[in-house]
This record gives sequence, C-alpha cells and structure tokens, in this order.
Amino acid sequence: MSALAGKTAVVTGSSRGVGAATAKLLAAEGANVVINYRQKAPRANKVVSEIEAAGGKAVAVGADLTSAEGVSALMQTAVDTFGSLDLLVLNASGGMEADLGEDYAMRLNRDAQVNALTAGLEHLSTGGRVVFVTSHQAHFIDEVETMPEYELVATSKRAGETALTQRMGEMSDKGVSFVVVSGDMIEGTVTATLLNRARPGALEARREAAGKLYSVEEFAAEVAAMATADVETGHVELVGGAEDFRARTAN
Repeated sequence: MSALAGKTAVVTGSSRGVGAATAKLLAAEGANVVINYRQKAPRANKVVSEIEAAGGKAVAVGADLTSAEGVSALMQTAVDTFGSLDLLVLNASGGMEADLGEDYAMRLNRDAQVNALTAGLEHLSTGGRVVFVTSHQAHFIDEVETMPEYELVATSKRAGETALTQRMGEMSDKGVSFVVVSGDMIEGTVTATLLNRARPGALEARREAAGKLYSVEEFAAEVAAMATADVETGHVELVGGAEDFRARTAN
C-alpha cells in the first residue's frame, strides 16, 4: 500500500501545469487532494473530475493565496472534507503578470508562502511534510545572474525559500519535515512561455545549457516523489540542469 493512501494533500496553484500534474500523481497514490485555484474554477473542477474518474478523491477550493483569510480557509477545507492535512505542496508562484502590481511577485512568492505555512502548521499531522517548489533561476539567484525579465520572480522566490527554511525548527517541533524541489525551465509552462515571449530564444538557450528541459509531467513526477522520499528535513532536490548552475556558482 502506498504511503500516501488515505492521506490528505493540499497542492497550491494546482488547476493547471505542474500543480495539476502533481495533484493527479498524488491522487493516483491514494491521497485525498485539495486542488487550489485563484480564479479559474472550471479548470480546477476539470482536474477534480479527472482524478475522480481515475478512482481518486479530490475537491477544488478557490483561494487567493495573498489573502490570509483565503489561505486559512484552504487549509480548513482540507480538514473539514477529508479529516486531516498531511502534505502541503507549495507550488503556486507568479510575478510576471503585468496587471497585479509591482509588489505582486513578493506578495505571492514570499509572503503568501509564509502565510500558507503558518496556516498549514495549525493542521499538519505529525509526520507530515511541506514541499516547496522552486526554480534553479531562483534557488541560485544570489550566485548566478538570471534574465532581467525573470529577476523579480527569482528574487522573490528565493526570499520565499529562505523564509520557509528559517522556520524549519518550528516545523520540526511539530513533527513536520520540509523539502525543496528546484528545477530548470519547464517545457510548456506559463512562465517558460512568457519568458520566451519576452526574450525570444530564452527557452532554446536553457535547453542547450541544461542538455534537456523537463516536461510538466516529468517535473511533476519529481515533486510527487519528494512527498514521501526518505530524505532529511531541509533536503534540496535539484532536478535537471543543476550541473550548469553549480558550475557557474563554482566559477
């Protein structure tokens, strides 16, 4: 029996892309999954329908993660619907949107992540886990310069990772472990598309530097694997393309 059977997972930003693919994989392993979305209810409900059609259990919850009330309601719904909260996958990110304010990247990629952890820790069971999903461009931003078009996102996501890591002691006190999954640009994601639009050739350049870029499904599989991986709290899983960043860090 899977270690996730009967467990409950909240996956933020899971109405599409990596979040949706991760949620489906977790559900296939027997987890009850809370699909989180900000605006696109039909898209989230479609993910729920696909999970249920495959024999899994899921519910869609609309919550703006930059709202403390929304984050609190998201975690409470997991408990009210399925009886527990055992896994929190912090996948939602953004900041390249032009219509949400200059500070949106930091509000979402740092502040909302911290608020989600705070709300989640009120319910996470002993033995639970928090998985933070990030990019190499963000994880290595202090050592490796990124594209100007992505800098706000990278610095804010790095700030989010740092803020969460600083609370590892609090998580450990509650019997909760913390894992970071960092990947290169992901083929087919909104961020990769926007970056390539803003800087034509950016995707191909990263593909050449990394040797290969993961698809949404491939990266989601890495994220889902970290839900139950036998690793120490604080572990950082570097997925694809990390050698290029490590080499530039060393230089």
